[in-house]
Amino acid sequence: MKLVPLLGAFALGVMVAAPAVASEEIIKKARCVACHAVDQKRIGPAYKEVAAKYKGQADAVAVLSAKVRAGGSGVWGQIPMTPNGPDKISDADLKTAIEWILKL
Repeated sequence: MKLVPLLGAFALGVMVAAPAVASEEIIKKARCVACHAVDQKRIGPAYKEVAAKYKGQADAVAVLSAKVRAGGSGVWGQIPMTPNGPDKISDADLKTAIEWILKL
């Protein structure tokens, strides 16, 4: 019966897609999309640019978490990024979002 392999493939697809959807929802909820997009520069850099810049950097999650929390300017231009505290995005959600971005 071909239904069982089809259902297995569907379940695997859902499991793989679920973390990406959850991460995108985190980013939308925290309103990061007001300044960032996956593959195009807006006010801030595209997430793919961020992933490329920090690729292979062992402490990338910690470095980017600190940047999100503190805000600042000069890394991607002179337009400042506002600080984003835990009231806007929790530590756990921030880590999940950054790990997703780094995999792009």
